[in-house]
Amino acid sequence: MQTLSFSYHLKDIDAIALEILKHLEVKTILFNGTMGAGKTTLINALLRAMQSDDVATSPTFSIVNEYELPNDKVYHFDFYRIESIDEAYNFGIEEYLNSNNWLFIEWADRIESLLPENFQTISITDTGKSKRSLKLTVNTNNLTEYKTMTVSKF
Repeated sequence: MQTLSFSYHLKDIDAIALEILKHLEVKTILFNGTMGAGKTTLINALLRAMQSDDVATSPTFSIVNEYELPNDKVYHFDFYRIESIDEAYNFGIEEYLNSNNWLFIEWADRIESLLPENFQTISITDTGKSKRSLKLTVNTNNLTEYKTMTVSKF
């Protein structure tokens, strides 16, 4: 497993999004963090970096939002309100997972058994005063590589 660490101020989020994109190796990205940590804010920055004209909003009530990219789509999920895997099946999660489009998933632990084999995880921690700490990991099928890169943008 490989881990990259970033520390940043919210005013520098667009630069961090560009840096993150350099390290994404798959199109399924899991976003971890407490409520208010900045998951949707980061997703907005990633959309801008991916040249989307769309603005991300939290899909807590709709479960999934769709955003257009120049030659692709992003499906942004929020499974916070999901209480069972059956709820995910009921809205057609399998079609999304097999779509070959970008999947940005918040609260992925609620559908863990449905997740594809290869994904990357972004964990965000609110460190106060508009600052965040972020860790980007790569699921490398049980490889033991570990790497840390710190980028400070304060």
